[in-house]
Amino acid sequence: MKFNTKTIHGGQENIDPAYGSVMPPIYQTTTFSQSTPGGHKGFEYSRSGNPTRAALEKSIASIENGKFGLAFGSGLAAIDAVIKLFKPGDEIISTNDLYGGSYRLFTSIFENFGIKFQFIGMGKAKNIEKYINKNTKLLWIETPTNPMMNIIDIEAVSKIAKAHNLLLAVDNTFATPYLQQPLELGADIVMHSATKYLGGHSDVVMGSLVVNQKKLAEKLYFIQNASGGICGPQDCFLVLRGIKTLHLRMQRHCENGEAIAKFLKTHPKVGKVYWPGFEDHLNHDIASKQMKGFGGMISFTTKEDTLKSATALVEKLKVFTLAESLGGVESLAGHPASMTHASIPKEERAKTGVVDSLIRLSVGIEDEEDLIADLKQAMG
Repeated sequence: MKFNTKTIHGGQENIDPAYGSVMPPIYQTTTFSQSTPGGHKGFEYSRSGNPTRAALEKSIASIENGKFGLAFGSGLAAIDAVIKLFKPGDEIISTNDLYGGSYRLFTSIFENFGIKFQFIGMGKAKNIEKYINKNTKLLWIETPTNPMMNIIDIEAVSKIAKAHNLLLAVDNTFATPYLQQPLELGADIVMHSATKYLGGHSDVVMGSLVVNQKKLAEKLYFIQNASGGICGPQDCFLVLRGIKTLHLRMQRHCENGEAIAKFLKTHPKVGKVYWPGFEDHLNHDIASKQMKGFGGMISFTTKEDTLKSATALVEKLKVFTLAESLGGVESLAGHPASMTHASIPKEERAKTGVVDSLIRLSVGIEDEEDLIADLKQAMG
């Protein structure tokens, strides 16, 4: 089954034999009747499992070419479950350019439980090996990274992970399985903030994991049930609906993203533009190899390179909405230093390029001419 068909039919089956519902029904129930103690039809309590959630988990696994899917109440709840695979004394190596919420979870929560994190540049995969020691258990990467759009070679990192008997987890939120499938490149775990492109309509908060290894899946299912960071059936229904148009939306996100990136690159009031589709973008060749397109996420700085100039620009936008998050049908503009990455200390942000003049765009699926006109008028 090809990807475009998988978004609609992948992993799905008729879960409503009573009425033949074409769409998986919303099973808005806490519990399920049993004919005898332990005698149920596969579901007993909705924290442990729910038919609507099960349909979503199968769908997400299908589009990532994985065997086991898990859905959580948020992307951070999904990451939380992964880190709970480890114990005090274990070490995790992560990219130094990652989502601020991930950094906060790692440093402010799990470091208190004795898990050690190292944040390093991963633009050159071979750079990772010198940080690996006998306590290292996991490599955590984003690619493209948030918000600097850095590209990490998943296949090269997976070879390093396997050579040292480590797990490799990839945050695939920005690329989505439409553009990139990390399991095919050697990753062990794929994470999504399904809030973003998978849901696609800025109306649901959710996270997901996909894996191929049965033992790893069993551990994660246990954590999902034991910790209880699950999502409700209504939210599962919304993301299932979103996935059915993922391929159509991502095509337009990519088209609009390219048009806006090229516009920004030539504008006199723009400083640097970060978009993997440019040939001079660091690791553009790797992006071309492991991605089917370059997506709709773009970051750029103002020529003045000041907080004041960035603030003035985003406040004047009319079609773009100044808001956190990304991946919806509507275009959003964000200021990472004060919004999504405010939890990272300023000096650490600056090291990776998250300066006060940096603006991050989530390019939606509107008409590209309207989006470009909005940026033009905001820049004056």
